[in-house]
Amino acid sequence: MQTLFDRQAAKRAANLSVNSDLLQQAKESGINLSATLEEALTAALLRRRRDQWLQENQAAIAAYNSNSERDGVFSDGLRSF
Repeated sequence: MQTLFDRQAAKRAANLSVNSDLLQQAKESGINLSATLEEALTAALLRRRRDQWLQENQAAIAAYNSNSERDGVFSDGLRSF
């Protein structure tokens, strides 16, 4: 499975602006800010790449769906459900 990014890459400091109340509550709750940001960025990047892939392949997907509706799929006669 291809990884989204190099998980072994060195950590790098980043200057961020965050709602002060949100930040205070997160810290009081013991939330690991770095880990949470990495998780959120990973999810956002996955969504962005998925959306980009869908956009780039929209024509092929539409053509496949059109052909499947018109001609069916190879397993139509084999399925038992």
